[in-house]
Amino acid sequence: MDRLEHIFALQERFDQDLARRRRLPDYSAAEWIQKEVLAMVAELGELLEEVNFKWWKNPHPLDREAIKGELVDILHFLVSMCLKAGITAEEFYQAYLAKNQENFRRQQGLTDRREYAATGEDKEA
Repeated sequence: MDRLEHIFALQERFDQDLARRRRLPDYSAAEWIQKEVLAMVAELGELLEEVNFKWWKNPHPLDREAIKGELVDILHFLVSMCLKAGITAEEFYQAYLAKNQENFRRQQGLTDRREYAATGEDKEA
């Protein structure tokens, strides 16, 4: 089992345990994903707090451990949404590879999406 598959397996076990212990309703996949998107938005807000997004306040030193913790919380919800949508670790990995390649192609101006093409000094040297 690779690391991503392991993360997916751990999250599935956690989700099942949470639902059982909390006696959560039998939400549809769409309802679960909606709830998890909202939870992820809350976690993203917590991450923003860690990286001094409030320009009107005195900045504090970045706390790498706190940032890591918020990113892991975000990953928990991302993986949980994948599971609710029936997306496996392998499918997610393959989709990531394809999207990453597409993003590079867009930045290189190699797709029909001209609005992504880098111009002038943005281009790779």
